[in-house]
Amino acid sequence: MLPIDKIFQILNFIRPVLDIAVISFIFYKVYQVIIKTSGMQLAKAALMILLAFMVAKALNLETLLWVMTIIAPGLFVCFAIVFQPEIRKIFLKLGQKEWFTFGNRSKHTYVDSVLIAAEMLSKQRRGMLACFLRHNKVPEIVDTGTKVNADLSSNLLITIFGHDTPLHDGACFIQGGKLVAAGCFLPSSEQYDIKKTFGTRHRAALGLSEVSDAVTVVVSEETGAISLAYDSHLHYDLSIPELTNTLEHLLQITAGDKIIEDTIDESKNYH
Repeated sequence: MLPIDKIFQILNFIRPVLDIAVISFIFYKVYQVIIKTSGMQLAKAALMILLAFMVAKALNLETLLWVMTIIAPGLFVCFAIVFQPEIRKIFLKLGQKEWFTFGNRSKHTYVDSVLIAAEMLSKQRRGMLACFLRHNKVPEIVDTGTKVNADLSSNLLITIFGHDTPLHDGACFIQGGKLVAAGCFLPSSEQYDIKKTFGTRHRAALGLSEVSDAVTVVVSEETGAISLAYDSHLHYDLSIPELTNTLEHLLQITAGDKIIEDTIDESKNYH
């Protein structure tokens, strides 16, 4: 049995290492949340104010320091008002995020079904919004549509989006090999620098990526381009191999996980 002094020595050695490790982990996770939202504008503004204060302090600019000290409370309130959308998104992501998820691998690969449908709809110049749910469940958005809870297949997606059905204008949500809901209304993006050529589908897909970690496949009616929206960014007009690789990476599907479970395997003949 170790002497008490020895135990305290070990604890004193471990404590600073653990302290640094926990702080580093928290900063890393916060950085992930900020970089995946439009909160970078918030971070840049805070950094500019901090730099101005540091310069004033280093050069001993008493008047500037006095002014900044006086206006600091009001500046904080104005800061919160101006960047309210960004702050809301950051806290929304922090509240929904699963912090301790390290490389959980899905056993399902329903990417092919979605991309087959996307390719066919692209040729027909029919629009599509297919959203893959990840950690954030966004029930308030899913509930705006019609619950389907059906096995996912490309034929089902083509039926929904390839014809003027009541569900074709909205988005469908996919989770665990199931088509959870269709005809859902997505929030429009609040970004001000979106290309004017992007229609409502692209803006809606980008809007969902700003408030959740969902990955959305978008098919344009005008051009037939197939795009991906995730992490507050829109990646326009990707090829099928690019889409496949990106989706497999984002949905954590390995190359060996080519087994479709709880879904219809369209390569088989069930007759």
